[in-house]
Amino acid sequence: MLAKRIIPCLDVRDGRVVKGTNFQGLRDMADPVEMARFYNDSGADELVFYDITASAEGRALFTDILRAVAREVFIPLTVGGGIRTTADFDRVLKCGADKVSVNSGAIADPSLIGAAAKKYGDQCVVLSMDVKRVDGQFRIFAKGGREDTGIDALEWAVRGVGEGAGEIVLNSIDTDGVKNGFDLEMLDALAARVSVPIVASGGAGNMEHFAQLFTHPGMDAGLAASIFHTRQVDIRDLKQFLRTQGVEVRL
Repeated sequence: MLAKRIIPCLDVRDGRVVKGTNFQGLRDMADPVEMARFYNDSGADELVFYDITASAEGRALFTDILRAVAREVFIPLTVGGGIRTTADFDRVLKCGADKVSVNSGAIADPSLIGAAAKKYGDQCVVLSMDVKRVDGQFRIFAKGGREDTGIDALEWAVRGVGEGAGEIVLNSIDTDGVKNGFDLEMLDALAARVSVPIVASGGAGNMEHFAQLFTHPGMDAGLAASIFHTRQVDIRDLKQFLRTQGVEVRL
């Protein structure tokens, strides 16, 4: 059995780690370089770095901060924000990223997924989806959750995997920052449609939420931000707890 992954996420705006609720009310948390160093040493399996306003502001990702973060981590690093071309892939990979997350850029140009997968391999291309319920449908949102695209999220996931995405990060806007648990209904619906690894994001509030997540088929990783940033949950303690619940993790 493959070990389940625990992944902290750095949402970066103006050079600082921030966190909000339902993608709103962002508040300052920490310095991204210091936090990357902390997570590298605290047992995280991977680290995700999102430049969360790059797409909305129509600019490229801040590579100076990314390089500084990459120097601090020796675990896989996934990077996203403002990725619109294969040249953007090339740029962030050269800065130290192991995987590149695409969201708004892929919505604008779906061929980006296939082009990047062909050039860098499926394992390098992560399809990040910001999803919210609208009129009973799981709907894709773009530009940091600001724009309803009208696209059905499950259909988009199937298309993205067909194009060559090797992993999906499902960010539930409905549960983001609420800390009442992962959006299992949404995640189950996704797992029924795709066979690539799924990273669940949005809603983790305690260790039990991770244990519950990993009882659901198709869930490969749990991603969280505020509960790790505030030290509410320690990653090594979480992994020890998951082991007691019969979940295979790397200690």
